[in-house]
Amino acid sequence: MMELAKDLCFNGEIVTPKDIEYDEDRQVWNRAIQKYPIAILYCTSREDVISALRFCVKKNIEFRIRSGGHNYEGYSIGNNVIVIDVSRMKKIIINELTNTVKIESGVENNELYEYVGTRGYPFPGGTCPTVGVAGYTLGGGWGLSCRLFGLGIDNVLEFELVDYRGKIIIANRDCNSDLFWALRGGGGGNFGIVISLTFRLPPKLNKVTEFTIYYPNTTPLEQASIMDIFQNLYQTLDRRVNMRASFYNSADEGVAAFIIGLFYGDIAELKEILKPLLMLPRAEADFEYTTFLNAVKKIGAIYKASEKFKSAGRFADRIYSKHELLKLASSLQEKPIGSVYAAVTFYGLGGAVKDKGKHETAFYYRDSNYIIGIQSVWENSIYAEENKEWVASRLNYIKMITEGSYVNFPYSPLIDYEKEYYGGNVCRLKYINEKYDPLNIFNYPQSIK
Repeated sequence: MMELAKDLCFNGEIVTPKDIEYDEDRQVWNRAIQKYPIAILYCTSREDVISALRFCVKKNIEFRIRSGGHNYEGYSIGNNVIVIDVSRMKKIIINELTNTVKIESGVENNELYEYVGTRGYPFPGGTCPTVGVAGYTLGGGWGLSCRLFGLGIDNVLEFELVDYRGKIIIANRDCNSDLFWALRGGGGGNFGIVISLTFRLPPKLNKVTEFTIYYPNTTPLEQASIMDIFQNLYQTLDRRVNMRASFYNSADEGVAAFIIGLFYGDIAELKEILKPLLMLPRAEADFEYTTFLNAVKKIGAIYKASEKFKSAGRFADRIYSKHELLKLASSLQEKPIGSVYAAVTFYGLGGAVKDKGKHETAFYYRDSNYIIGIQSVWENSIYAEENKEWVASRLNYIKMITEGSYVNFPYSPLIDYEKEYYGGNVCRLKYINEKYDPLNIFNYPQSIK
């Protein structure tokens, strides 16, 4: 590794297998992924990113790009690769005159929320606090504000990235506009290393309502009924509301359902909108009218620091029959051996997400009503295979009633992954990829080839 230091003009920290922090630093959020890179290069500036990339290209060493480390399949790490880690690049610059914010690519959801929230702004970010905003955005950017403000990508004005030659290029509406199109939904790590993103901020506001609805001890029939009310609500739902509904079987609670959401309005109005969900037997609801920052912190608090899991997400683009929903709910009755939490989760779409056309950005599945996620979480690694098989078998049915896969919930066994992730935008993405990365330098197991 002296080699590294000698040939690499680098100001950040370099962590290699002989360092005491290596074992901790190579971990990603999904602890089911255990990979052993040659080195982790913690970049502190754009110069570091350029040096790291040029070094890898010159030495012909495979590399991965990592920000928050939340790629569910661990594509931000690998065996015998160099990890170019931008997580220490955390500058945030706000311009209140133009209502824009520029962030470096190491900024996490919670850091951006804190920064804009203390200044009175909401932001259409993700729900998990430690997800990197860059990775979140590049895959589309689903969050609880997306029905009102659009996806993360719908609020980006500009990207700055280091391309395959180690040159900094800008992508916005006027400059490299084809690349700007591709970066909005084309997934992380495909066209270069994003070093900064500039967003348009929503108008300032005082308060929002954060809410949860819990349904303990539910039967498959009751779960199917909640799913049905959920899907019907989403046909005409006020775009100021969005929710994430989880139908699960957990070691602690058995079979239950839990909804968490955000409403840009007050409690009384929200209760009226959610009446069909609140009238169900045993519904335990909790509402808090509070600042946007408090609301997203409360939502973020439900996430663990790390987990071992397998998951996937597909797009729901039609209304399901009671029979189909019952089949979905019934698939949770048996959780896999060793699983502490197995779930089917609905992530609400619609509203502002549908305002843009399928081809306006690389995010293709805008017509969907919500994403159907499937996951299983385990603690003891000896149960990994059973849990993965359980997810695969449930996914077989979900595939029959959905279309396309969400690139931010990647699933390694996907056969034709490019078609699954990007639908009718695949050809254009491949063409743009060839233009901006002609040597296929940015390459990982499910990259655009």
